[in-house]
Amino acid sequence: MIEGSRIRLKTWQQAAVAMGSAVGALLDPRRADLIAALGETTGKPAFEKVLQRMKSCPEGRFLVNMDILLAHVVLDVDLFYLLFVGCSIASTSNNHSLIVLEITKSLGSGDGWPLAVLLERPRVVSANVGHAWDMPENTFGAAYARFMGSRNFSPDDRPPVRFMDTDELAYVTMRAREVHDFWHTLFDLPTNLIGETALKVIEFEQMGLPMCLLSVVGGTARFSGKQRKLFYQHYFPWAIRAGMQCTDLMCVYYERHFHEDLEDVRRKLQIVPAPVVP
Repeated sequence: MIEGSRIRLKTWQQAAVAMGSAVGALLDPRRADLIAALGETTGKPAFEKVLQRMKSCPEGRFLVNMDILLAHVVLDVDLFYLLFVGCSIASTSNNHSLIVLEITKSLGSGDGWPLAVLLERPRVVSANVGHAWDMPENTFGAAYARFMGSRNFSPDDRPPVRFMDTDELAYVTMRAREVHDFWHTLFDLPTNLIGETALKVIEFEQMGLPMCLLSVVGGTARFSGKQRKLFYQHYFPWAIRAGMQCTDLMCVYYERHFHEDLEDVRRKLQIVPAPVVP
């Protein structure tokens, strides 16, 4: 379950929260809670599309359907395959060990996943990603740890989801927030105004969230003349290309790639890092 109390809003209430959050976020871009509220109240159709895409790919399906495993102590193997592999197999066994064996085979044969721990919620919090700090220097996990540590960031700082109707949409929304720093690491983008705005371009291409587009507009409006020239000459054209050519990044189980070489992960996901500006 996603922590925090979710609030059901009527249409006019959603509009009011969205408008108030947008104004507040423009006045103070550091208000992560307002940006989160804006994303939730304007992004439900986009998150629904992301959810459907996640359900259509093996890694994404495993992420989205994890709660079903937690809710059922014993699962029929046929049901398990329908949920996670997308096809049915003939079976009458309810043996839990067999389920672990079969899902390991199905995931491992597709993209080389390590053993997936079934009774684990894939949340990007300190308890789950702390081992990244102990990874070899060349790995994706170590690069993520350097990114977080050099800025004194904590993966536990993301605001809770409050305005999504279902557990699935709430999880997709939270996942989108939590992978933000993974994307910073993979695209090699700084956390300054230009870097954040460039990443919002990529996020808009990947998820279609209105909040991302509004953030790009708001970010460029705060640029100095020099920053605006730098952004539109170098970062904006790159971000357009990078967001279009990479794989569907919401369907990636990033934590399962921590041990891999950073450049190998980038190649696998077809990610081109940000340009080195002279």
